[in-house]
Amino acid sequence: MQIPDIFQRLKNGETISPNDPEAHKMLEASYHTKKVLVQMNNEAEPSEIRHLLSQITGTEIDKTVTVFTPLHINYGKHTKIGKNVLINFDCIFLDLGGITLEDNVLIAPRVSLLTEGHPLEIENRHALVPKPIHIKRNAWIGAGATILQGVTIGENSVVASGAVVSKDVPDNTIVGGIPAKIIKEIKS
Repeated sequence: MQIPDIFQRLKNGETISPNDPEAHKMLEASYHTKKVLVQMNNEAEPSEIRHLLSQITGTEIDKTVTVFTPLHINYGKHTKIGKNVLINFDCIFLDLGGITLEDNVLIAPRVSLLTEGHPLEIENRHALVPKPIHIKRNAWIGAGATILQGVTIGENSVVASGAVVSKDVPDNTIVGGIPAKIIKEIKS
């Protein structure tokens, strides 16, 4: 039986040892993505930004998506972006664990979506532990917020500026702080 490639194993949430025989592929893919990012981050035309982002993600980016560069992504192929999404200036997406942005998501400036972490045990600290981030429809992530690995942000929810979110956020909820805690529910 053939072992899945390293990117599929990352997507499956498997911990990757620094001694993994395919670990070099992560760096190679990152360097390839960086080349396209340099072009994209120096582009002013919205349609060309979407075209280059489509190359990075390996999916068609809808014409309703707005991206203000610079945007920093380490891999790209594990990022899925819905329709009518806004990604503002200077965001960081570490997506080896998988990032999903559903329709109508708002990402403010300097937001970090970090799907990758490391074990706490010192002897294993250089291993990579991937877990997906899922941001559901109509969510708004405030400026400077950080969403950590394995977190789902609920539909219509708001993450306050500067928050660090380490746990799932229910639908129709506002969270803020470090670590983020529920501030209030959103009533329609």
